[in-house]
Amino acid sequence: MFKSLVTDIFFDLDHTLWDFEKNSALTFQKILLRNSVSVDLKDFLEVYIPINFEFWKYYREGKISKEELRFQRLKITFDTLGYTISKELIFILSDQYIENLSSFNHLLPNTTEVLDYLKPNYKLHIITNGFQEIQDKKLQSSKIHNYFDHIINSEMAGVKKPNPKIFELALSKAKVLPHKSLMIGDSLEADILGARAVGLHTLHFNANNEPEHEYCDMIHDLSEIKLYL
Repeated sequence: MFKSLVTDIFFDLDHTLWDFEKNSALTFQKILLRNSVSVDLKDFLEVYIPINFEFWKYYREGKISKEELRFQRLKITFDTLGYTISKELIFILSDQYIENLSSFNHLLPNTTEVLDYLKPNYKLHIITNGFQEIQDKKLQSSKIHNYFDHIINSEMAGVKKPNPKIFELALSKAKVLPHKSLMIGDSLEADILGARAVGLHTLHFNANNEPEHEYCDMIHDLSEIKLYL
């Protein structure tokens, strides 16, 4: 479908290539034990995951700062669980989470296989809203850094997806026109609608069981990319 049109492919990182949920769970398992926080990991994650999802939405919309995101997602989780914890320990956990997250390197199924398939014929890039200090570490630890020519993050761009400026910066860095470019990501709002607004082709990797839509085709496994390229 895109084979004769596209020269450059832009991927989101978290939830698209890098297995954020698995790596995040392993990080929390490590730091909660280290700090003697006696909450059940399963119960903690059931509360934390939707709260984190919502706070990232606020962060994308510029409603909260990075520091507020990191602190409040934990505070509200512990409050919801009814677990008494000091403000100081929340700050410690917040810092240790960032320090340890990129040390885990699980990728989503078929990531390396698909990147190996695409690399000979396309220029590959990353556009991520993740924090600059850990996104490069994630790519390095999972051994996929060398697949990508340009890695654009929201701190570099000064805005977050779906703001058009981050996509325009990525296109400029890659020296490619929108109609020659394909964005693949898990977020309908940030990746798909954001990229389409700038004129990129899009392919929605439905990692979050979102409902069907008419904006673009949807895949449920990265190996399905081969059907389009």
